[in-house]
Parts: sequence; C-alpha cells; structure tokens
Amino acid sequence: MNFFPPELLAQAEMAVAYGRAHHLTLTTAESCTGGLIAALITEIPGSSEVFTRGFITYANAAKTELLGVPAALIAAHGAVSEAVARAMAEGARRNARADIALAATGIAGPGGGTPEKPVGLVHLACAREGVTLHARHDFTGDRNAVRLQAALAALRLVTVDG
Repeated sequence: MNFFPPELLAQAEMAVAYGRAHHLTLTTAESCTGGLIAALITEIPGSSEVFTRGFITYANAAKTELLGVPAALIAAHGAVSEAVARAMAEGARRNARADIALAATGIAGPGGGTPEKPVGLVHLACAREGVTLHARHDFTGDRNAVRLQAALAALRLVTVDG
C-alpha cells in the first residue's frame, strides 16, 4: 500500500528519471514540507542513484546553521520569502555538493498567516549550476493539502531547464 497520491509519485519518478538521465545529483532543503519532498523522492526505487540527502530546516536557526542562510536575510525578508527560498536552495546545493537542490518555505496553516503572508503562501526554489529558479504559490486547502501541493510544485521544478 502506498501513502502518496499517484500524481505525486509520478512527478517524483520524473524527477529521479531526469537526474538519472542527465547524471545529476539531487538534494532538498525543506521547511513547511518537513521532509515530504525527500520522502517522495526516496519512495522511488533507484532514487539512491541521484538523491544525496535532505535538510529539514523548520526553524530559522536551522536554515542558518545547516544551509548558511544569513540571519540578517531572514530578519529582513522573513523566512517565507523569495530571498530565503533561493538562499536555502543555494545553501543546500553547496553543502550537499549536489547538482540540483530544491527548497520549500511557506505557511501551511492552519495558523501563522498574516494579510501580507497568508496561509497557503509557499516560496519554492531550485538551484543548479549558474541559475536558481523561483516560484511563488498561493495554495488553498488545509495544512495537508498545502504541503502536498507544495511538494508537487517543487518536484516539477527539477525538470525545468533554467
């Protein structure tokens, strides 16, 4: 029995296949998804050929300590921001010595939202050699729905060439 919806598993399989076909390694840096992206990737048989490690950096201090995200950047923009998502992806890529790094930071809810940063706001980033892609999403639904949508959108970034 599988825990994950078929659409998520299919996207994870595409990400792993992309890494395998292009001889690229993959890492993750996750806040609001709490390891969900890494779990999806490692659900795919043979993912060990491309997946190196995942960083779960739920707390701001973890983003700084494990990924090298400057505390001043978090203070200036907030943890849920494009700047921090990009820094998370770039730090994960650097520290894991991986070819591609996915990062997710957001507000899954049900609390924690503000008018400027509502529940469902998620910033994703995908860092690779010479480019870091960013995507902002305003997902709807409960906490679980937001996290699943964020994981799906993040996995889609792997196959987008900069």
